[in-house]
Amino acid sequence: MSTVPKSTFDFLKDLKKNNHRDWMIENKKRYQANEKELKAFYAAIAERLNEKDEIEKTKVFRINRDVRFSKDKTPYNVHRSVSFSRAGAHRRGGYYLRLEPGNSLMAGGFFNPEPADLLRIRKEFEMDDQEIRHILANADFKKAFGGFNTAYQVKTAPKGFSKDHPAIDLIKNKSFFVEHSFTDKEVFAPDFLDKVVYHYELLRPYFDYMSSVLTTDLNGVSLLDD
Repeated sequence: MSTVPKSTFDFLKDLKKNNHRDWMIENKKRYQANEKELKAFYAAIAERLNEKDEIEKTKVFRINRDVRFSKDKTPYNVHRSVSFSRAGAHRRGGYYLRLEPGNSLMAGGFFNPEPADLLRIRKEFEMDDQEIRHILANADFKKAFGGFNTAYQVKTAPKGFSKDHPAIDLIKNKSFFVEHSFTDKEVFAPDFLDKVVYHYELLRPYFDYMSSVLTTDLNGVSLLDD
């Protein structure tokens, strides 16, 4: 399966209008048929990624929402999402895809990294921000993503960092990922798989750099076992 079936969005649009358990029970077979086709599409993405990378796991996010701490108590997500994890401790970064009528996107990078990794990234940018800025300024990368998603930042400066540091625009981030949106027309086009993989492959220099950062200390000494 190298394309996304239009029935996927038909189902999601209907679910958005009927977001309750009884409707889902009535449409269970329809949901299962869509999931089967989507999983085949995800497998095709993983296969293509494995041509130049190594994918350890494909995670399909559940359609059920966690409503415990949300004011919105509708039980189901009205999008379908998947992530692809890279294999090995020396390969950092992850790939993400969300399919949703009018709101589809791919993303990649480091969302909400654990505290030790977050501090290590910030310290690297504090010490030397030239390499990351070179990656972000690449013409193809910039055209595709613009730059880091800046929705997740501290207001001034993280504890222990100067708000006047030249790299504070980078250091303020709590996550380090990029996104690219797709129109519904693009999602159903025959070359959608190629477009998704192309945007994922644009991330490789960034992933290689961040993998180097996160597997060494500030002196460049490896943190991995030989």
